[in-house]
Amino acid sequence: MLTVLFATRNGEKTLPAVLEAFTALQAPSGGWKLVVADNGSSDHTSQIVSSFQGRLPLTYVLEARAGKNAALNTALAHLEGDLAVFTDDDVFPLPDWLVRLREAADANPAYSMFGGAILPRWQVAPPSWMNLVPPGPAFAITDPAWTDGPTEAVNLFGPNLAIRGEIFLKGTRFDPSIGPQGSNYAMGSETELVQRLAREGHKAWHVQCAIVEHFIRDYQMSESWVLGRALRYGRGSFRRTKSSDPLAYPDWLGLPVRLSIKLLKPAVKRVKARLSSDKKNLFLARWEFNYLLGHVAEAWLYRSQRLHQGEAAQ
Repeated sequence: MLTVLFATRNGEKTLPAVLEAFTALQAPSGGWKLVVADNGSSDHTSQIVSSFQGRLPLTYVLEARAGKNAALNTALAHLEGDLAVFTDDDVFPLPDWLVRLREAADANPAYSMFGGAILPRWQVAPPSWMNLVPPGPAFAITDPAWTDGPTEAVNLFGPNLAIRGEIFLKGTRFDPSIGPQGSNYAMGSETELVQRLAREGHKAWHVQCAIVEHFIRDYQMSESWVLGRALRYGRGSFRRTKSSDPLAYPDWLGLPVRLSIKLLKPAVKRVKARLSSDKKNLFLARWEFNYLLGHVAEAWLYRSQRLHQGEAAQ
């Protein structure tokens, strides 16, 4: 038995097609169930999910507290079986998706975390400059060159992730302070979890034949959206490393000296690329600069929190 879980908030535009794709899934050995956690939707999400009650082994739960991870933690109370499979409300699985994850988990008992392949499903044809965008950080797309076998935890992405159920039955949960919460947030809800588990000794395995498609909307192919993604990616990266990397701590006006130096490099690259009309290098420099700006934003936030804690302790 395995349980598929995903959170949704105002997902009415993609949910009907996604849940329709779920009806075509082949049942894995031992069976499966689906838990949909509604994170306080104000659209027709609940009605859409209800319309599939007779067609899917479906459980619907409501979590009004904002945040994807808060919703996933609520969903985990309904976990059944020995494998928790996570995805998103804009992800389309291939029919044998769960069968392949089940086979990989059964064949590799020494591994606790499994990530499948994630392909893009473009709403419209992507513009040519999109080949400059890092597909993993920007769209949670996996490298097509990856093959089955051991991998680093950081290579496991939320749209296609399986973790042994016993980990959650022992009390492990997602960190609700990270991940989607409105439009401005620190990315990396699943990444934070799998890296935490890796530090505890759990190992990761890539399952190339367990395939899903991640829907990429037309507005997500604009430079402003992609560069905003770089900023959120940088915020999440700083938040995940600050506890294990002492040099990441703010130490000069809230900004690590090392980070100040790093920021100068893409800034100089931007000026040079703009002067030479080099659009490729200009975009890459802007991505790197926004990523580091995300670090800056989290550094200032972390400093503010530390100062507040110090004042409260006095």
